[in-house]
Amino acid sequence: MRRSALSIFVPLALGLALAACRDDQDPAGAADLWTRVQSSGYREWPRPRGYSTREPSFTLHGGSVDIFLNPTLAAARGSSTSLAEWPVGSLVVKDGYSGNSDSLSIVAVMEKRQDGWYFAEYSADGSVLFSGKPKVCVDCHDARKDYSDWLFSVERPR
Repeated sequence: MRRSALSIFVPLALGLALAACRDDQDPAGAADLWTRVQSSGYREWPRPRGYSTREPSFTLHGGSVDIFLNPTLAAARGSSTSLAEWPVGSLVVKDGYSGNSDSLSIVAVMEKRQDGWYFAEYSADGSVLFSGKPKVCVDCHDARKDYSDWLFSVERPR
């Protein structure tokens, strides 16, 4: 029981701490991205291998997550062409849920642009928490830049 409480409390406490220090560097860009993602039917997009359903998460994105790949990224992932990085236009959307519940907490989005990855994180109602290249996002994903072009849950480029 104690372990279960900690597995819920720690991500929740970290999430609340991060919410207190929001970093919305690009409000207009984040609003545009939210509109595009919401109108795309992203929950019908392919999922990365190993994430065919909601899976437990040990990150700041929630206690459990659903992850979706837009057609651009999904096609590149399935291509036999060798890749050094994901193509411009690639999008990953991660729905984060509180604990193991069905209560959506956040929607995290990464979009590959000409100048690199653009990060945005929204509360369940679409309010922007982070956008642009926030230090908290960049510092965490930087650990994967040479291995998988900044992504954790998608296979690395071939």
